[in-house]
Amino acid sequence: MCLAVPGKVVAIDDSADPLTGLIDFGGVRKQACLEYVSDVRVGEYVIVHVGFALQRLDEESALASLKLFEELGLLEEEFGDAWEQAAKEAGDAPVAERQDSGSEAR
Repeated sequence: MCLAVPGKVVAIDDSADPLTGLIDFGGVRKQACLEYVSDVRVGEYVIVHVGFALQRLDEESALASLKLFEELGLLEEEFGDAWEQAAKEAGDAPVAERQDSGSEAR
């Protein structure tokens, strides 16, 4: 599933073309294109879909949405566990699987 997720702008790269920024989604930080909201400022909230900030959002609404997404497990589904994702990309099994595999040193 691909959600439009609210996030807080924590940095803006004014020299980038297209304009990009670092967005914090409740602890997960990702780069996003800010061209559609080019007048956004650090500290404001935006709604991001597939890497593009589409519109500004007030803080109260953003935090309420993030809380609900987290309660429903949608943030985990959307962003996944960063360590597990890195292990998959490196070709390693997740820690829990390695421990249960019986291949660890004894």
